[in-house]
Amino acid sequence: MAGIIPIHFPQDQQEGTEATVARWLVAAGDPVAAHEPVVEIETDKVVVEVAAPAAGRISDICIPQDEAVNPGDVLCTLNTEVEAAAKTEGPAAGMAVPTDRSRLSPAVRQRVLQYKLDLNGVVGSGRGGRITLHDVETLIASHAGGQSTRSSPSVKAEGTEIIPHDRMRRRIADNIVTSLMHTAPHVTAVFEADLSAVMRHRAANKAAFANRGTALTLTAYFVAATVAAIQKVPRVNSRWHEKHLEIFNYINVGIGTALGEEGLIVPVLQHAHSMDLQDIAAGLTDLTHRARNNQLQPVDVRGGTFTISNHGVSGSLIATPIIINQPQSAILGIGKIEKRVKVRAINGEDVLTIRPLCYVSLTIDHRVVDGFQTNAFLTELVSTLENWS
Repeated sequence: MAGIIPIHFPQDQQEGTEATVARWLVAAGDPVAAHEPVVEIETDKVVVEVAAPAAGRISDICIPQDEAVNPGDVLCTLNTEVEAAAKTEGPAAGMAVPTDRSRLSPAVRQRVLQYKLDLNGVVGSGRGGRITLHDVETLIASHAGGQSTRSSPSVKAEGTEIIPHDRMRRRIADNIVTSLMHTAPHVTAVFEADLSAVMRHRAANKAAFANRGTALTLTAYFVAATVAAIQKVPRVNSRWHEKHLEIFNYINVGIGTALGEEGLIVPVLQHAHSMDLQDIAAGLTDLTHRARNNQLQPVDVRGGTFTISNHGVSGSLIATPIIINQPQSAILGIGKIEKRVKVRAINGEDVLTIRPLCYVSLTIDHRVVDGFQTNAFLTELVSTLENWS
């Protein structure tokens, strides 16, 4: 029909993962402006907004909320013959503006989705009536307490609290079970690393990095050491296929990043093999900031060839096995750094010393990597860290 165009889920928005219609931002009959977001699609990695390609009015919603969607599927149809009507409609001055979806920031939309908030009647405190994150947090706080509301994420019963699984938690669970139980035989080796040299270097250079707007974190050193270890043992940086092994000539390092109660995401530092410590630190600063502010794009979580899990930041010394991020072949675990007594040979004498130590573990897909390569990788990693200059 003339004037009716389909809005598709883009072909390039998914990398072998399931996707679900998380939330419709419009309903059938709603006017929309060109490039206005109309629906949010959630994968196990990020939430993707799909926008209207032109102004018009939504004709039909083709895939309901919470239904699975595949790349290329028609999400809804748009009638562009009513473009003029779409442009002229809008909220009246001084009235609540919850239907002005294009004016909600990503952080606000994420909170609205997470807590299933009803914004009807909410007047934003931002410029021009824009609903701000503070407005949404205030609304959430007003719903907290003794009464059960639509925004409550859990239901309390006597002696228990029932917390429904959100999509991210369900997908994390599915991926972990698939990786450990149905895909890769996991084996873990653990070494100990002395970070004295790294700590000295960081103390001497942290301020200079900060002056350039970059946080010099210990994770940056672990990424650099990981690159050196992969270059020593390339087989770790690979993917198992039914009839062959694919070893990557590039190193894209995923960094497991906790989002508090909201789950875990793994942004990817692309082409880490071509970076020096400054580049690595700057890239990590950017990725971590955007991950924790719900600003990652699909490209930021694609293409990882190896993953680091810095579980020590939350206090654990050793975690095993750390589940491999499929379809990769290995994952590095970093334990808590703490000062411990260590026996060192100095001038031929055994001496008790106090050193900043941590346990580093490599969990491998035993179809791909054997114990010899695992230990060679960890030996190179530890040597790089302990001899940092």
